[in-house]
Amino acid sequence: MVSVTASCMQVESHKAWKRATNKISKRKYTSHYYGKGPYTLPQINFNSLDDVHKECLLDLALFPVDRKICADALLDIWVYVEKLQRRDAFAILSELADRNLLNLTGNPRGSTAIPYGNASELHISQRDVIRDLIFYLGHEDNILHRKRLFIERKNGSLLGKHELFRGRAFDAQILCILTGPMEENDWYDMNFPETESLLLLFTSTEYCLPPFLKTMKKLKFLMISNCGIDKATVKGLEVLSSLNQLKSVRMERLISPLGGKQGIEALQNIEKLSLSLCEGFENIPAFTSLQDLNLDHNNNLEELPLGICNIPSILSFSITNCHQLQNIPYDLGKMRNLRMLRLSALPCLEQLPASIGKLEQLEYLNISLCEILTELPNEIGQLKKLRELDMRECSSLTTLPSTVCELCSLKLVTCDETIGKQWLRAKNTSILDLSVQIVEAYFSLDWLDI
Repeated sequence: MVSVTASCMQVESHKAWKRATNKISKRKYTSHYYGKGPYTLPQINFNSLDDVHKECLLDLALFPVDRKICADALLDIWVYVEKLQRRDAFAILSELADRNLLNLTGNPRGSTAIPYGNASELHISQRDVIRDLIFYLGHEDNILHRKRLFIERKNGSLLGKHELFRGRAFDAQILCILTGPMEENDWYDMNFPETESLLLLFTSTEYCLPPFLKTMKKLKFLMISNCGIDKATVKGLEVLSSLNQLKSVRMERLISPLGGKQGIEALQNIEKLSLSLCEGFENIPAFTSLQDLNLDHNNNLEELPLGICNIPSILSFSITNCHQLQNIPYDLGKMRNLRMLRLSALPCLEQLPASIGKLEQLEYLNISLCEILTELPNEIGQLKKLRELDMRECSSLTTLPSTVCELCSLKLVTCDETIGKQWLRAKNTSILDLSVQIVEAYFSLDWLDI
């Protein structure tokens, strides 16, 4: 509690600090959630935020307290519901973490991809006392009129004591539904005409999407996450075909997440697709509108799904922590509009295709933690717009091709000390504006708790 308070009150006056000290000494921090009195101490911290930061913090109450949240998922909510630019959203996330209002974990160097729209290496967890506060503040309104609505299925009922509202229209813009296994007849008609972000969290090996999804015409972000240990199969993806405003879909711990032909057709118009801890997606078709594709911790993935390289619209492609992947196909060079490419933590990746030189729009390249990658192709010098290169912990890569001196737009290289000396020579001879960041190996077991 003291650490939360001290961090949140960095900009407060001496008098405010004194009042807070007195309240701590008198233990006046019991929440309304537990009794009649107000949230005295945490409320002070919350009130020091501006309105935008408050709204963003309140969105965290939609996630279970004991669950790590992928930062990318929360940023999507802030982009599509709070109408923030992604860079501004990440700045707010960092500020809330600096104030100790949330915990931000994962590789801190992963934030270098943020300007290019990706925060998949970072995860968020919540402090109990802060989560109690924001949950309480977010549930003060009548259930029908709340901006954020959290529904948990207990004793076979979704609405519990609010059953009398069954069939009524809810105003929630952000909705989270937490259940166990669900079949189609376990759902009943619910009306969410204003919902823009939907989190479907469940613990089961089988799950059916709610039929009322097809009526959520304003839905822009959908997260389907299995919170159990074993992976799950999901039915009913075809209901998404009527959601013309759906922009981003995130799926976690699922088998065959795209659900065959009907599921693929239902997702044709999305702009962003994230698959984490999934298996059984041998084919990702050439979605006509897809701009951002993220594949993370898909351990059974031995080769890239067919069709990925034929997506002409894609701007950002991230494949990380896929430990069986050995090769990147030559067809990678077809992704001519690509601005960001992350091939990180692929310990079996042996080489990059020469066609990487065809990615003329590429600005950010991450090949970190590719332990047996021995060389960069000569064609790397053709990446005239490349601004950042992250190649830390590539222990087998000890020599640079001479063509790296042709990377005229390169501003930042992050690497180990051995290869860093070669980059410094390139800086002194040809890439005068280059900054070379030498980093030590970073070890973390945070990924075990995703």
